[in-house]
Amino acid sequence: MNPPESAETWVGLSETPLPLDRVHAWVGRPDCGGIVVFSGTARDHSQGRPGVTVLEYEAYEEQVIPRLETLIDEARARWPDIGRVALLHRVGRVEIGDSAVVAAVSAPHREEAFAAARFCIDGLKATVPIWKKEAWQGGESWGLEAQHISDAAALHPSGESVS
Repeated sequence: MNPPESAETWVGLSETPLPLDRVHAWVGRPDCGGIVVFSGTARDHSQGRPGVTVLEYEAYEEQVIPRLETLIDEARARWPDIGRVALLHRVGRVEIGDSAVVAAVSAPHREEAFAAARFCIDGLKATVPIWKKEAWQGGESWGLEAQHISDAAALHPSGESVS
């Protein structure tokens, strides 16, 4: 998974480990003093499920890239000064400790970088059709509960759905 050479947006799905160092290097720009990189890693537990051993992600792949791009368009409308934005997500098997998702934003100042990065990661969770299966000591299951997929324009500034 390689960054685009001249674009300001990098989105994608990957069956291989996410290139966190390349994301950080790519997202920076000379006019941007703030870079926020959020990496969501697979952890060894979830609510009521101790001993999680592995995660597996599936995606409605035809919808993922367009929805990620729409989410970034919405972030740019809300924070016009942001620079580069990367939203990458794993599919397939993700081992404990590995990054499952990365959201990175550069901006001239930290306030916009933090706000836009939070909006992007929270918005990704609310608007992009990606599902997680957990395997733990007592069994395995797809997610904890059904999640309604929202539209990016309907998101609160924090990235949470307001519907």
